[in-house]
Amino acid sequence: VSASLQSIIRDYFTETGSLAGFEDRVAIHINDTHPALCIPELMRILMDIYSYSWESAWGIVVKTVSYTNHTVLPEALECWREDLFRMKLPRIYAIVCEINRRFTADLWNLYPGDWDRISRMAIVAYNQVRMANLSVVGSHTVNGVSKLHSEILKKTIFHDFYKMTPWKFTNVTNGVVHRRWLNLSNPALCDLLDELIGTDYREDALHLSKLEKFREDPAVLSRIGEVKRSNKERFAHYAYERSGVRIDPDSIFDVQIKRMHEYKRQLLNVMKIMELADELHNNPHVDIPPQTFIFGCKAAPGYAMAKKFIKLIWFLARELERDPVTKDKLKVVFMEEYNVSLAEILIPSADISEQISLAGKEASGTGCMKLMMNGAVTMGTLDGANVEILDAVGKDNIYIFGLNAHEVEELWRNGYVAREYYHDSERIRRVIDRFSSPIGGQDFSHIASYLVNGGYGVADPFMCLADFDSYMNTYHEAMRDYADRDAWCRMSLMNTATSGTFSSDNSIRKYADEIWHMTPINKIK
Repeated sequence: VSASLQSIIRDYFTETGSLAGFEDRVAIHINDTHPALCIPELMRILMDIYSYSWESAWGIVVKTVSYTNHTVLPEALECWREDLFRMKLPRIYAIVCEINRRFTADLWNLYPGDWDRISRMAIVAYNQVRMANLSVVGSHTVNGVSKLHSEILKKTIFHDFYKMTPWKFTNVTNGVVHRRWLNLSNPALCDLLDELIGTDYREDALHLSKLEKFREDPAVLSRIGEVKRSNKERFAHYAYERSGVRIDPDSIFDVQIKRMHEYKRQLLNVMKIMELADELHNNPHVDIPPQTFIFGCKAAPGYAMAKKFIKLIWFLARELERDPVTKDKLKVVFMEEYNVSLAEILIPSADISEQISLAGKEASGTGCMKLMMNGAVTMGTLDGANVEILDAVGKDNIYIFGLNAHEVEELWRNGYVAREYYHDSERIRRVIDRFSSPIGGQDFSHIASYLVNGGYGVADPFMCLADFDSYMNTYHEAMRDYADRDAWCRMSLMNTATSGTFSSDNSIRKYADEIWHMTPINKIK
């Protein structure tokens, strides 16, 4: 942080000979709370090195710095022990304390006697230095990364700040670089797009909307299906070369690629697969099309539960492969060492995009946008960017299930009892009871305890059971729709055609216009 700030100031001083106008020509943006110390460090440099007064330095800092929050989860809202902070960074600690003293004095004038509110908003309190509060106080603008997420910020973790300074808060929905995730990653689809709508979309993704006029053209829909089939063949070959796993390119590719975390609910996906396997065992002639469930993720080194989920996926894959009833119908593939190079081949091959986080937990997500852009159909909750994908693509081209964020909040408030869902749903009981028997030769009974008994705290903390029946019903609806190839390819086409709004060009333009107040330079030809 300090090195970056010193470099910025040195370059500016070299160009102008002073720091006059610094706040009008420099924008410093905090992505989550990790670089929040740039606020007191910039204060230190301006005061201790360039002899600015506190008031002048603070005016420059607040006009220069802006802050994006990327998640409401506690792990990204850093809090440091005050004694450790003071010991390691004594000068920065002194500056933070003075920022806090002045801010809480202003709060006292606004809310006299409201100690509870003031303590919530304080930067230093209860032996903690709260980096999220520091980021809000020291920034001129605060934004979330999807419409839903930005509203949740205003209603929950930053509600007090929003009530005090509502003009600070805005939204900039995340975007993806379509030049990489479409132009580079999906050459077969781009060749078709070039032929149908020209090449303008390669620079401006909003031109993808021109594809929509072909949604009723049987020849085009057939070619959309052929492109998807060729991309599935490409990934099947890649997976075999990389991992030795054989994948049927004629199966449905159901893809969930994201960081392994409880709230992203890879476990809910696993429960669905286990239920499908049980359906096959109960009736080997049931009409379940061949499906390949592809997981790509990594877990944080210290995240024990996430590692248990990876182990569960791995051994479930082994069991389904060895079971003569399921081996030709259901296949689970866990792609180890998931990375960008792998994603560039996997994403164009996906038929279904699993975006199944508990509503209200996912800030935005960008995998959903990459998959949509490449023609995958979203299976998701009303969470994060799924809400805006629904608005863009229309309800006929996406599968939405489960509780919304308000219903989740209400359920928690009224008391969520996972065991009630276990008792009320025969389908849920079958899946939970299956965990009591070995899976792939391994014991996963602790997962049943996690979901029903709360052996790890609150039972089913991310409401897999509450959404399970809705998830299964919606998934079966998708399988029925997939059988109509023209209808499915039309949905795929519509996802690509409406994905241009999620290009990062639009996000960067909004940051530049509304937060950084920058104007573009002339493009070099």
